Parts: sequence; C-alpha cells; structure tokens
Amino acid sequence: MGESFDRLPLAVQRFHKLVGAQELHGWVDTDAPSSPAASLLARCLGTPLRATSGPIRFELHAAPEAETWTRHFPSRTMTSRMRLDATRVVEQLGATRLTFDLCETDGRLEMRLKALHFLGMPCPRWLLPRVVAEETGQSDRLHFRVQASLPAIGTVASYRGHLTVSEQEPV
Repeated sequence: MGESFDRLPLAVQRFHKLVGAQELHGWVDTDAPSSPAASLLARCLGTPLRATSGPIRFELHAAPEAETWTRHFPSRTMTSRMRLDATRVVEQLGATRLTFDLCETDGRLEMRLKALHFLGMPCPRWLLPRVVAEETGQSDRLHFRVQASLPAIGTVASYRGHLTVSEQEPV
C-alpha cells in the first residue's frame, strides 16, 4: 500500500503490523444468509449461518509468507489464509480463492475483489459477487464490516463489529 498505509487509523496499522500468534477479542453482529442458496454457499465457506450478536475471538497467525485468520463467531468458526501476491492479497476460504486490491479511502482500508476461483475454476467477471470488506479504527478498536452477495442468490455473508488492538507497538 505504500504511503497510503500511513493514512490509515492507528488501530488498523497496529493490527496489520502484528506478527506471530495473536489473540484478539471484540464484538460482532452477524446476519443470516438471505436465501436457501445463499445458506448453502455460506455453509461451504464457513461463514455465519444465522443472525447473532456477541463476543468474537480472533486468532491470528502472522508469518512472513502468509497469515491465518480464525474468526470464532458466536455460532460458527471461519478460517481463511491470506498471502501477498505481488501487489494483491489472495485469501483462501474453503474451496474459494479470492484476489483483492487494497486501497485507502477516506481513512478506511478497503479490499476490492478482483478475481475469484472456486475449486480452481475462474469465475467470470460478470458473475463476481459484490463484496464490501473494510476496516476503520478509533483509539484501540479496529472496526470491520464484511458483506458478500451474489446476483439472484442474495447475501451469503454479512457481519460487522470490532476487535480490541493493543495500543502498544507490536514486538
């Protein structure tokens, strides 16, 4: 992200500088998938299957080559693996590989979906899901919002909340 990383709120910067094994806690609100087909996809991806509000535990394993994110929602656990591929972030979520551009917009970190592969097969651009994935921050809180929806299927995943990130510099 270069210089644009420095424009992000300090909580976002601190989160993305964490290394090694970390455990963070916070609060999350999840929405249920909006249709039976969306529920089937959510089940395959490991995303929340019902609307809940409650504590979230987030496990991060950050190594130089990749990061593993395990989100313990109130009713479900979802794990994905992130790695850098040139200037893009690639997330492996079950049988799905998502490729994102990162950008800073008005103090928010946005992940913009550029490509998707399911079981190794590329998804045509016109069929790509609409994804909102953004982070903001205030004092020691990293605020996140994620929503993914598909035409004719509806919302597959939707959750938002915060994690508490130590105000100390990562070691």
